[in-house]
Amino acid sequence: MRAHPASPVDATVVPRFAGDGTFARLERWEHLPDADTLVWGIPFDSGVSYRPGARFGPQHVRQSSRLLRPYNPALDVSPFGRRTVADAGDLGVNPFDLSEAIATIESTATQLVGTRRTLVTIGGDHTIALPLLRVQQHLHGPVAVLHFDAHLDTWDTYFGAPYTHGTPFRRASEEGLLDLEHSVHVGIRGPLYSKLDLDESEALGFTTVHARDFIRHPIDDLVNRVRARLGDRPVYVSLDIDVLDPAHAPGTGTPEAGGLTSRELLEVLRGLDGLNVVGVDVVEVAPPYDHAELTGIAAAHAIYELLSVLPTPSA
Repeated sequence: MRAHPASPVDATVVPRFAGDGTFARLERWEHLPDADTLVWGIPFDSGVSYRPGARFGPQHVRQSSRLLRPYNPALDVSPFGRRTVADAGDLGVNPFDLSEAIATIESTATQLVGTRRTLVTIGGDHTIALPLLRVQQHLHGPVAVLHFDAHLDTWDTYFGAPYTHGTPFRRASEEGLLDLEHSVHVGIRGPLYSKLDLDESEALGFTTVHARDFIRHPIDDLVNRVRARLGDRPVYVSLDIDVLDPAHAPGTGTPEAGGLTSRELLEVLRGLDGLNVVGVDVVEVAPPYDHAELTGIAAAHAIYELLSVLPTPSA
């Protein structure tokens, strides 16, 4: 059977450690201008509150994606076959001016989306979710956000700054970007500033599946709970790699003990099949703290599963 034009390079012809450094060794966008799905990177971490390094995430995840293959047996789908996926490279943004960076991300994402092209974004820190959600709201109205993270990211400010990697979903809720009845956090854990943090997150539109719920309940039950919350709404998936336990993802800026395993995360992502996923970001991979590509590999596989559950484009 003839390979899809966007399929990864054949590893029996070009070894996996050679060839172009695109995600999953896909074609570059300039060679596939009609691609309906773009993987692109935003190497930006000026919004972090603890350890920097996520600016190096996009290239690290691409390197870790070289072992991905065209067929996903868990979902019986070829993610590069039912969609035309290309790598659009990295966006250069101002690392010294948060407001300018956010504006650049929003304007560039608007251009890339065009007439409903799907964006899969590799961060970068979680600040980038806000401008990406602005673009989705313009296309779809308020979207249901499925947010994987150790942290709520609904805080108000850090040192008086309203735009940081800990505030994107408060700003998004305030701006009317979120569907307040259909958004959900998954994987939340660790100490908080007060109980008020949880109360405010709920008021901003989120219900929460805590990391400890993965001990008490079967994954299928948790997936059903998430699906019931999301319903048939347009869904934007925002995945902070620190949703994983540091044993599975040490390369991140704000690690928290007690997180999900890679296997648990991938199973939840597979459980999204059939939902109306309209956009994706995977953020906070910080390679300076990674070991043996554990974090990069986990992120690459998460993106692969998310590509696998994207709905088939309409003709």
